[in-house]
This record gives sequence, structure tokens and C-alpha cells, in this order.
Amino acid sequence: MRTKAQVPEENTRPLNPPQPVPQPGKHRRLMTTPKTQKKSPNTKKIIITVLMVVVILAILAVAAFFIKQLIESKYYFCSKSVKFIPLEKACDGKEDCSGAEDESSCVMKFGANSTFPLRLISTQNVLQVFSSDENEWKSVCAESFTQQHAETVCQLLGYSVKPSFSTVPVGPLPSDLKMSFCMVGSSKPQTFQSTTSNRKVCTQGTVVTLKCSEECGVSRNQERIVGGQDAIIENWPWQVSLQNNGQHTCGGSLVSPNWVVTAAHCFNGDGKKALIRWTVVSGNTYLGSSGASSVDKVIVNRDYRPPRNDYDIAMIRLKSPITVGESRRPVCLPPQDLGLTGGDNVVVTGWGHTLEKGNLSPKLQKAQIQLIDRAKCSSPAVYGSSVTTNMICAGYMEGKVDACQGDSGGPLVYSSGRWMLVGVVSWGVGCAREGRPGVYTNMDLMLDWVYSVMKV
Repeated sequence: MRTKAQVPEENTRPLNPPQPVPQPGKHRRLMTTPKTQKKSPNTKKIIITVLMVVVILAILAVAAFFIKQLIESKYYFCSKSVKFIPLEKACDGKEDCSGAEDESSCVMKFGANSTFPLRLISTQNVLQVFSSDENEWKSVCAESFTQQHAETVCQLLGYSVKPSFSTVPVGPLPSDLKMSFCMVGSSKPQTFQSTTSNRKVCTQGTVVTLKCSEECGVSRNQERIVGGQDAIIENWPWQVSLQNNGQHTCGGSLVSPNWVVTAAHCFNGDGKKALIRWTVVSGNTYLGSSGASSVDKVIVNRDYRPPRNDYDIAMIRLKSPITVGESRRPVCLPPQDLGLTGGDNVVVTGWGHTLEKGNLSPKLQKAQIQLIDRAKCSSPAVYGSSVTTNMICAGYMEGKVDACQGDSGGPLVYSSGRWMLVGVVSWGVGCAREGRPGVYTNMDLMLDWVYSVMKV
């Protein structure tokens, strides 16, 4: 049976009905201001503000530095009693600060009361021991001498770097080096001399030669001031600048990682006795204050006399040893009786005036000059009796090349495989004048004092 299919009702709604047209005033959204995103802060203004703050802080820091420099140039600050005293009252022998603070860290004087009992002598660095009982020097025989002995001797001479030693035959030595001998036994640092025993001859026919430092006197360039030439610190790495209150005052020479040799006259005058005012700047070709080391001690030779500049030598101990490298390296101390004569070539370096009454050189200078015979330098036509045995002269009698103000205390060096400190810039009449060569402290006669100081 068939059923009747249902027919759906007719749908009159169109598939796509037209959108109703809004009537005026009806079904219309209110017109409102469109929402806008919040603006980010003005980056440019922030950068300008930050830069202004930095500039202001920099100006304040610079101003504070110069104010501090100005105050320190005239006053000494007593930190315990929190007060300032005139600079000339510091280190004047009177207590002006509580606890004698102003007298506790000052330049001191020291004199060697006896002959230092060890020395290296001649170009061969022969080791000798002084016998106070017999008042003579004795060359050390090679038999029984060990590396331990070498280390002990060099420690007593102020060196801590591992040394080296060798032997030389007695026969070719000068007669004064083979007149008396001794031999060493067991060695302790404090009792080295007491371990020696006298010998008429050395059984093996050889004596000890010693090098206390393999690092001294080496520069990057082994090339062989007024009239000087530009230099770089890597070629003269022992050269330092002594600065008082941040100002270059003198030169100096590193002779070990924590000792500097300079001139005693650098510490003459008010404001130069308090250690806190001094720094030692090393490792720089150009004058500046970077690489400054604090000063622990300044020791002036007790026999120094300002009017004559005799014994014009001082030593500075640094609070921390310098790190040895290409631009910082000690110069070698010479053996005694090196045997230099007039005409031998030497080199002086420093940042001193490039003209008499001129200005400091901003860059390190070097000048090759010649030793001048003592008889000529001490003649009435030159310096006469003003030149003592503790001095040597170097330069040219015709002038033109010389050390000058600001070079004081700096090195006069001689090369014999390694650079050795043979003189300290001391004094002269003018700079590079004809017939007025430079005068230097004679290191050959100061070695006994230097070794005694380094042992203190």
C-alpha cells in the first residue's frame, strides 16, 4: 500500500535577504572617539638625561680630584685626629698628629755600619766573601759549592729569583782575585759566611762565578734628554717615574721586583718627606699615572750631603712587587770593579727637560753618551774638587747631549750582554753646556750600601 508523501510547506524567506537600511535616528551607534594606544616614554629624552647626569658626575669627580690635589699640596691629613696640618709640619721631627701619625711614615736615613760580607767582582762575576778578622776578600773555590749555596748568597744580596753559577780557572784571573781563597761547607741563609774555611789554593783550580737573576738587564731591543731620541719602555723596562702628589719629580731604576734605586736629592724640600705623597709608575712610555705602585719605604744614604751632592743615592721599597714582563723588568746591578774607562759608551734615559729651562718630555727619551775620564772631569777647568770618588762623569765635553731637570735619579746603564746600572743621574751645571758634562752617582762604590739596604 502506498503512502502519500508529505509536501513541505512553501518557505517564502529569500536565501539572501537584503540588509535592513537603518532609519535616521534609529539603530545607530553613538559616534565616539576611537581608542588610541598609550605612547611609550620618549627614549631620546631619557638618553639626554642620562648623559647630562654622567657629565655632571664627571665634572664633580674632576673637581673633587683637583680640590684633593690642591689640599694635599699644602696640607697633611691626620686621619686619627681628623684634622689638617701644614705640609711642612709633616715629617719635621715633631708630633703634630695624635699617635705621631705625621712622623711614622717618612723618608728615613740609613748607613752601612760595616762592609757587606759578600760581593760579585770583575766582568766575570767572581763570588767573594769578606773576612772581618783578616780584613780581606777571599774568592770562593768551586769545590763543594752547590745550587743551594747560590740561592743562599743571592737571597742575602736581595734577590729571590732562581740564580745560576759556573766556574772559571784561577790562572787567568787578575792577581787580586787569586790572593786568598775559601771553601764553603753546609749552608744556611743566616750563617753562610760562618760556613767558609780558608784555603791556600783551590783543589780543582777553579772559583765560583754567579748570576743572581736571569731576568735582569734584558730588553726587547738590544740597540746600541737633551739631544736625545724617542724611546719605548720595552727597550728600557727598568725606567720608572717617581711622582710626588701625582706629578713627575724624578726618575728611578727597578733593581728587583720590589726595590727602586734613585737619587737622594729627589727628597729634598717640604712636602717630599711623607711617604703617602709618593708613587712609583712603571711600564709606561708616556708620562702618566697608570700602573702606579704605593711606596712602603724610602731610604736615603745617611752620608748624603745636599750642598755637595756626595753619596747622592736613595732606595724605595714598593708595598707590592711589580710583575716582571716585557715593559717592567729590573736592570742588573753591576759587579764591583767592572773596569769601565773614559770613552766607554753608556745610555741615559728619562722624561726630563728637552732643553735647559724647557719642559718635561711627554715621551721617554734616550741618549747614548760616553764616560769621561775622571782626571778630565775633576780638572779645574771643568768641575774641580766638586767631583768626588763617589761620582762619575758622562756626556760630551762639547755638550749637546745630556741629562736635564726631571731626569734626576734615573739610570745610566752599560751593556755587556745585559744592561747594568753603573750610575744614577745626580747633578750638573745647566744642561748640555760645553765643558759641563753630567755628573752621576758612582754605583761601583754604592753597591755595599745597596746590598745592605736590600737586606734590611
